[in-house]
Amino acid sequence: MEDLHPWHRKLDTSVDALVEEFEELWKPGMGEYSRKLVEFCCLKALISMCCNIEELINNGSFSRFTFDMMRAWERPSYEDEESYTESVAKEKEEKRAPVEVDDEPGVGEDAFVWLGTQVPLVCDVANGRFTFETPTASTGNRLYFPAYDKYLKEIDKCMKNLQKQAKPKGVELADDEFILHVEGTASTQRVIRHIRGTSWPGRLTLTNYALYFEAAGVLSYEDAIKLDLSKNIEQSVKPAATGPWGAPLFDKAIVYESAELQDPVVLEFPDVASSMRRDHWLALIKEIMLLHQFLSKYNVKSPTQAWEMHARTIFGIIRLHAAREMMRICPPDPKSFLIFALYNELPKGDYVLEEFAESLKKADSGQPCSASSILRCMNVSQPVVLKTEVEGGIEEGISVSGQVENLSSLESAIKQVREEAKETEVAKATVEGLKEEGISDSILVLMELLKPLKTVVPWFQEILTWQRPATTIVVIATSLVVICKEWVGKALVVFLLWAVAKMIWARKEGIGNKRNKIVVCTASDQSAMETIISAQHGLKTARDMVQLANISILKIWSILLGKSPKHTNTVILALTGLTIVLAVVPIKYVLMAIVLCCFTMNSKLGRRMPNDKVRMPNDKGNRRLKEWWDSIPVIPVEVVDKVPKTERHT
Repeated sequence: MEDLHPWHRKLDTSVDALVEEFEELWKPGMGEYSRKLVEFCCLKALISMCCNIEELINNGSFSRFTFDMMRAWERPSYEDEESYTESVAKEKEEKRAPVEVDDEPGVGEDAFVWLGTQVPLVCDVANGRFTFETPTASTGNRLYFPAYDKYLKEIDKCMKNLQKQAKPKGVELADDEFILHVEGTASTQRVIRHIRGTSWPGRLTLTNYALYFEAAGVLSYEDAIKLDLSKNIEQSVKPAATGPWGAPLFDKAIVYESAELQDPVVLEFPDVASSMRRDHWLALIKEIMLLHQFLSKYNVKSPTQAWEMHARTIFGIIRLHAAREMMRICPPDPKSFLIFALYNELPKGDYVLEEFAESLKKADSGQPCSASSILRCMNVSQPVVLKTEVEGGIEEGISVSGQVENLSSLESAIKQVREEAKETEVAKATVEGLKEEGISDSILVLMELLKPLKTVVPWFQEILTWQRPATTIVVIATSLVVICKEWVGKALVVFLLWAVAKMIWARKEGIGNKRNKIVVCTASDQSAMETIISAQHGLKTARDMVQLANISILKIWSILLGKSPKHTNTVILALTGLTIVLAVVPIKYVLMAIVLCCFTMNSKLGRRMPNDKVRMPNDKGNRRLKEWWDSIPVIPVEVVDKVPKTERHT
């Protein structure tokens, strides 16, 4: 009962009354009694605090109280005392950042995310685990009170600073439009707009609906141009390079393109050290665009639900600003704080967004601790979005499970995405080394990998393009006869079974472990100068294409040799399934049509016919295939000057 004392003092009620009220709702099947009791008391206390949250953050009582909540949630019963004491001792040994820690025990990721489900000001349940990794990277994945208190105060400071920003000149912001970032003023770094051969400095303002640029005049700013990010039209924003006379020397700009604009809008963010400012703006602009795409895609029509999603996105951007202020030396990755930017890139991130949309529809955006209510309480008035009153008073509807219920599907999706992301990162790490190669080495690697196809590919190309008409006709006739006699299915069955058998044999014999790398010899009759000159003839696009080809082939090798068992198993299952289909279903007519189509389209008659656009598979299918492909690691490649002795006699 001692752990409940802070709560009963805050709620001005007795401990026995709290326990009695809890036990009226609690059932044995709901989970651990102690933790559910802590959650119940926390939610009751938070509801009373959220109505006055700004003042409580300023005097430090909110951070102190919520930090104690997280600690109580981690240690809800006395049975956890012994293990908790051991973990505290271990924490003290692992502290490596004295500025962010003290002698008080820290809290872990689960407690931090749990608090985010109750108060989305601290973090959002959708990306809270990714957010937690940023301030705890140097403290053994434990969050300490000094860092937590500073984090909340920076959030409040950023909000007040944004509220003081002047509105763009010549435009009226909507009632629910909130300024999120401003640069180009006297106290901030410059922003330059490029219009063909001219450049105009000015002020750039981002809101949760649009991007505004005001060119600097003699005494004041000119009327702002508005780039509406909320419209459901074809629009994009991407990095760009600028420079004198159109030479792309400085990679510090963005280009915004829209179906409504005749010319793209180019904005540069001059920075001496790096393109970090540009990347920050690019991430924020994309987040707003993705927010409105999310609302449109999942048909969020309710004004209160839409504004709740706006509020959660606004808080994500404010948390990013706060983290950047705390970590000026090493600014965090924006994606860890931005919900849509994060899951737009992570494997299976669309699954999380689907669950996120469902949880948004079930959430009560009118209760005091919702994102929209907290935003409203922090002096951000939104008259258009009416506050939804909770029937029977604000405390009615409090459940044992806490404020946010039915999050198990969302949490499962997030857990799966994190596991997939880690696996993909490991696979991508094997690719990075290959990308560092020069054009000459890339070409040598490609030629080595394509040695078996050197003679076969040109022969097929000549036949397919009718460069040898007689041979082409013979091949067509032979192919059609074989297909008509239904010999192709059996031949393919044999070939696919042979391929499956080779992969199983390679994995069983450990060929992938024995052949850890592919050796490419760079010995040449050319002098060093001739080699350098020949390498300089390679264009950047050619180099990228060669690297892509190398990576693709090495990924295939990784599958064939069983270097990535998970993907090898997938391919084996797919090929086995295809084998069964081909063995059972007669496909001669399909194959005959494919053969005739391939040869006809490359003939003179086929070139004269109008080509219809090929309908690609749906977006989700393409995404799944891309994510699966990205997660395949490649076999390491070593480039040597001489052929090893073991390779010369093979």
